[in-house]
Order: sequence, then structure tokens, then C-alpha cells
Amino acid sequence: MSQNLPPLNALRAFEVAARLESFSAAANELFVTHGAVSKQIKQLEEWLGVRLFERSGGRVKLTEVGWRYLVQVQDGFDIIANATAQLLQPDRQRRLVINSTPTLAMHWLLPQLTDFQRAHPDVELRLVTSDRDVSRLDTPFDLAIRRGPGDWPGYISKPFLDEHELPLCSPALLERAGITSPADLTRHTLLYADTRPTAWQRWLTLAGVPELKPAATQQFDHFYLALQAAMDGLGVVLGPLPMMQAAIADGTLVAPLPAPSVPVRGYCWITPRALMDDPAIAAFCRWLEGRAAALK
Repeated sequence: MSQNLPPLNALRAFEVAARLESFSAAANELFVTHGAVSKQIKQLEEWLGVRLFERSGGRVKLTEVGWRYLVQVQDGFDIIANATAQLLQPDRQRRLVINSTPTLAMHWLLPQLTDFQRAHPDVELRLVTSDRDVSRLDTPFDLAIRRGPGDWPGYISKPFLDEHELPLCSPALLERAGITSPADLTRHTLLYADTRPTAWQRWLTLAGVPELKPAATQQFDHFYLALQAAMDGLGVVLGPLPMMQAAIADGTLVAPLPAPSVPVRGYCWITPRALMDDPAIAAFCRWLEGRAAALK
């Protein structure tokens, strides 16, 4: 068996360089020189007899063969990491690393995690937030939550939470200037987020006022900042439901216009193919689906 294994140091260098799409970034992560990474990749390509990267002007890009190989290599590393963790911590709690988008984590997932912990006290949860694609994450995870469906080679995924958008604002803002029709938004500041640049234009078009000019606009780099600004009375945000249902229920936000309710891409759970049979991951996926189904 061992004679069929490529050089393991070279294999590790390949995984990091392919994940980061950069020999220099891989060198930084592995604490070696750029030349060392390049040499390891060349050694692996010669051993395999195929080209894994296209090199052009100092930049590298995976070939189709390299991409297929990366998926299998990452599966192998995931299996080794999981087996090692179980060997070293057989009597400890199973730690589950959940990587979620920030807004969903803050306003939907985090407030409900106590429910899962009560049902599964043997599972320790670690919640990490990121907007990056799962293929570009720098740290390992057991389960990720992203908008989907998407193309995630090497992973198993399933949609679990639908989403639609409505204008949301604070009760205090609504008292100062009421909103009874889309045209009333001309008296308000519309809050935008870089991560959802076309959301307002899509809603205004469906509302029949595509040329509407608000009193002002305000831009944020992250959507959760736009939501917080709406809660603080700075303007009107196009907010996601049912994610923000709790904020509406407790009076933090109001939805002055019941329509149009614009469907947008929902959320999927995503887990490495190598971990699909892990009981803790299966339990968390069932829990996610159950919590989402309760909102329908």
C-alpha cells in the first residue's frame, strides 16, 4: 500500500496551495519558502505524471485534473483529522465546529443553540462566522451554513431554510414618518449592504416603483450592520424573514408593508463528504431542519 502513496509533504503542500490558489500564501501557512512549495508541487506532479497547476505570470490556477484531485485529497485529510481527534479524545465531548454566515449566526442560529445543547449535552459546539466560500476557508469545519444550493465538490449539502425579504424599520422611525405604501419610502433613508447590492432595486421593481428616489441612502460593508442600523432607527432595511421574526415579535423591528414579499436564495447545511456518517453532524443537521420546519 505505501508504495502507492505520493510524497506526503508534497501532498500537504498541494492541498494548501490549491485551497489558497497561491504558492506564496501556502508558503506563509506552512512556514516555508515560496521555492520550497514550488519544489514540492513539481515533485508531486512528476510523481503523478500530470500537471496540477497552470502557471501564468506568477499566478497559479488548478487544472481540471488538479481540481478533481484536490477534492479527493481533502476528503483523505478530513478522514485522518477526524480519526486522530477521536483517538486523542475518546472520553471527551465531541466538538462540532459550525461555520455560518454572520447574519444568520447572530439573528437566527445563536439564539436557538441552547435548545440543541440541552438535547445533546455530549456535543460541544464551536460557532465560527464567515462569508467566504467553503472551498476557500482557512480553518477546518464540521458543518457550514451558506446560501444555496451551490456547487461544492467533495461536500454533502441540503437546503433547510427558505427566505424572503420585506422592508423593516424601528417602531420609533415609523412613528416619525409612517409607511403605508412603497411610495412613502421617498421620505426615508434606505440602508444598503455590499453583500446584497441589488436587493432594494429588486424589491422596488416588484413593488411597482422602480424609479423611486429615497430621501437618502446609507451603505454598509456587512449586512448585519445594516440590520443594526435599522434597529437603531437610522433607516429602512430590506430584511430577511423568517430570520428576523424574533426581532419583529419582540418589537425591535416592524414590517410596515406586507407585500411584495420577495423570495431569495435560502440556506443549506454543508458537510465534508468524509464526515457524512458522523452521528453528531447528523444530529445537528436534523435539528437545523426541524427548527426551520417549525417556522413554516
